[in-house]
Amino acid sequence: MTNYYDRQGNPLEMMDWATRMGIDNRVAETTLPNGRWVSTVWLGLDHSFGSGPPLIFETMVFQNRSDMGDLDCERYSTEAEAIAGHERMCAKWSVETPEPDIQSESLSEA
Repeated sequence: MTNYYDRQGNPLEMMDWATRMGIDNRVAETTLPNGRWVSTVWLGLDHSFGSGPPLIFETMVFQNRSDMGDLDCERYSTEAEAIAGHERMCAKWSVETPEPDIQSESLSEA
């Protein structure tokens, strides 16, 4: 059993996977109006770890392109799922979450 797959989900030998890594592995990327960066890539390495179908694509959300602290992550089995997941993440993280109003919280506790 292999842990390595091409973009179509076909099994690969480790050396074939290693040769393909870094060559055209981006599926989609979007910088949102609020500055957050959504990146979807082909990993090729199964992140299901044997429980379910191989998860070989990943979408991650970052504060921005220079702050790589991740905010969210989802993994997928197919490129079609990854593209749809990218769009969902863009919609989810496009909405700016307001900071809590500390003054009104303090008044409600009084």
